[in-house]
Amino acid sequence: MKSMKKILALLLAAVMVFSLAACGGGGTTPSADSGSSSAQTTKAPEGGDQTTKAPEGGSSELAGTYDVTVWCADNIVDLTKKQIEAFNNSNTDGIKINATVENVGEGDAATQMITDVEAGGDLFCFAQDQFARLVQANALSKLGAKAAEFVKNGNDEGAVNAATMSGDIYAYPLTADNTYFMYYDKSVVSDDIAGNLNDVIAACEKAKKYLAFDVGNAWYLASFFFGAGCKSEWSTDKDGHWNVNDDFNSEKGLVAMQGLHDIQSSPMFLSKSGASEFDSNAAVVVSGTWDSGTASAILGDNLGVAALPKYTVDGKDYDLVSFMGYKLLGVKPQTDSVKAAVLHRLAQYLTGKDAQLERHAAVGWGPSNKEAQADDAVAKDPVLNAVVKQAQKSVVQGQVNDGWWNLAAALSAAAKDTDKKEDYQAALDTYVAGLEHLKNLKEGLLFVGAWNGWDNADESDTYILQDDGDNKTVTLDVPESDYMGGRIVNIGSWENDKGFAQVKEGADLLNADAAGDDNNIVFLEPGNYTVTINGSNEITVKKN
Repeated sequence: MKSMKKILALLLAAVMVFSLAACGGGGTTPSADSGSSSAQTTKAPEGGDQTTKAPEGGSSELAGTYDVTVWCADNIVDLTKKQIEAFNNSNTDGIKINATVENVGEGDAATQMITDVEAGGDLFCFAQDQFARLVQANALSKLGAKAAEFVKNGNDEGAVNAATMSGDIYAYPLTADNTYFMYYDKSVVSDDIAGNLNDVIAACEKAKKYLAFDVGNAWYLASFFFGAGCKSEWSTDKDGHWNVNDDFNSEKGLVAMQGLHDIQSSPMFLSKSGASEFDSNAAVVVSGTWDSGTASAILGDNLGVAALPKYTVDGKDYDLVSFMGYKLLGVKPQTDSVKAAVLHRLAQYLTGKDAQLERHAAVGWGPSNKEAQADDAVAKDPVLNAVVKQAQKSVVQGQVNDGWWNLAAALSAAAKDTDKKEDYQAALDTYVAGLEHLKNLKEGLLFVGAWNGWDNADESDTYILQDDGDNKTVTLDVPESDYMGGRIVNIGSWENDKGFAQVKEGADLLNADAAGDDNNIVFLEPGNYTVTINGSNEITVKKN
């Protein structure tokens, strides 16, 4: 929701070239034959705060059969089906969920929801760093007072904060485990030295085995800066304009740059992630819970797990402070408030203690529910113990400008090939220039693609959609290439809610099969085209 050889040249390039980010629902009102016909004129409020009243016949106002689409990660599709069936059998309101459970992972759900909210899942799992843009896109149903209390009372503070914006709760926490820590081979790295990075590196060098830590990825690299006391906090105003509070360019940032240089100087350092590296002569891998099964299968009894170690610069120790994120379950806003109340009831079941413990047992996900966290099976899980310890020295990952990831990642290469403080300072100065560029990008929509080298910060007027009365229009020459596609984005961003799915006229000129999850507009043949977006975000494509 992220190598590089030349220091300042690469940093300058990162200022302008940003990372490329990477459906169905339905429902019915309570059926007339369910014993709930007397409730048809009674609408439960949205947000999960319904008060069920048993009319004559013993059924609640929510009784009925509901078609519901649920999006979740592939590894919990079958479990989710099982849990929904358990909900059907256990609820006392006469609710029957006819569920379609689809494999749409947490990293993809937000993009697809924003692209077409109406066609999105009624319930969908998503990564917490996508939370703000889902709220802004009106893709999340705000929880009512009782549902909000369910979240506040049941989950740890970080998870509650991850689901909250401006004092309101918009989602149900699923996990509290989306961070990274250290897996290690105990035959190489003993438990008593796992807390010190210098000792870990020395052990790897002695055994001629690798330490795999993907510091070329800003998500991992940031741990050096956060550990030195730096911050990079992004936010948007009500109009979507970016603000940032960032002090990487400081004495603390110079400490982080030195730490990055030192770790990359080891001949046994490997800028990669993934527990499969244990099969490729690694003794240490920095990764997350998603790699626990692979790490355990490869290392067996030699598997060690710990929070990230401290690194040392000029005789002073600094923690490696990771990003921390959460998985959340969202409820799509509904026109039928009875179905909305049912969805919130189901969401509470799927995010309750028992369901979270089932997911932990099945796939190792770390619960956000406080009672589940205290369960013996969770408390004795060595991987989740490392997560808990790492969470105590982590920074909650919020909304981040897309361009930041490549901009920050370039600092890794800048630190690798030099140990001179003046070079570090020059790199940080260039980083700050990049931040200013991100904040001050020209407002507007840009049709980025093969025709302008996929430069999503292209501020020339050639590919910017121009106001034309009630519409925005761009005319462009599409050159012959292997991939004659692109996407309409806000300048400097890769977020995309205006693409192939919104084309109402001219779809016959496009390659539907090539649109993909990125919602790209891909032309069938080269030529001159005019692309228009009206006030309803409907797109017309015309060949000139």
